Amino acid sequence: MRILLTGRNGQLGHELERALAPLGEVVATGRAELDLSNLDAIGSAIERVRPDVIVNAAAYTAVDQAESERAAAFRVNAEAVGRIGEAAARRGALVLHYSTDYIFDGAKSTPYTEEDPPHPLNVYGESKLAGERSLAASGCRHLILRTGWVYESRGRNFLLTILRLARERDELRVVGDQVGSPTAARDLADASAKLLAMAEIPTGTWHLTAAGQCSWFEFAREILVLSGNTRSRLTQITTAEYPTAARRPRYSVLSCEKLKRACGIALPHWREALVRVLREAPGGPTETLQS
Repeated sequence: MRILLTGRNGQLGHELERALAPLGEVVATGRAELDLSNLDAIGSAIERVRPDVIVNAAAYTAVDQAESERAAAFRVNAEAVGRIGEAAARRGALVLHYSTDYIFDGAKSTPYTEEDPPHPLNVYGESKLAGERSLAASGCRHLILRTGWVYESRGRNFLLTILRLARERDELRVVGDQVGSPTAARDLADASAKLLAMAEIPTGTWHLTAAGQCSWFEFAREILVLSGNTRSRLTQITTAEYPTAARRPRYSVLSCEKLKRACGIALPHWREALVRVLREAPGGPTETLQS
């Protein structure tokens, strides 16, 4: 199997390059090798690599910035995805693409299923939903994995931000009325590799996040407890007290039962994954984690 991976320098792309290696030859590209904002370069790059599978881990992920950069977000998250699909269709290649819980508006109080109608609240969510639709319209074989709250021990994410701020401040104010499922990039990458190794690779749209759910405040509290931080005081605030350019869904938990029933694949509980990631994160390992 010859695999073209985009977004190798992101937290998910980094883990995917490792996880996909046993499946065959992985041609991993970052922005320097394949910039998805350059739409005209996509088709020629795919023809040059001649992949059997394209794993698209590249995305425009600046949620708040997207509100003022709508065209840039749609170019990478929607138009480029469509171009990837069109080139894949010409080659008969499969595309594995990642979408987001932010395609939903958070009005539900129970986990969203794949059959629930999307209704994004922000430009980022709109662009990711447009990407899903562009990929489907391209006619290529495709597998879309919707996930959310992705983090790891490297890159830029909520976990590393909390660890950094805990070293700098006596008080951390964290939103407590937004609920989701923190998902470790390594677990997501490993599950992706398992799906691509199946005799019959599933196609269509599926949900895949860590098990369990929590608020950002609860996630931050667990980070501080497990990292042994006793200095910083954690204060729970509301979304209204922390205004941002982009609206976020209050509840964006995804039901992953469909993929579990069909393929036997499920990710660990978010707390279990957090313990592992903290051991590897800068400023994370402590006696608490080693005991």
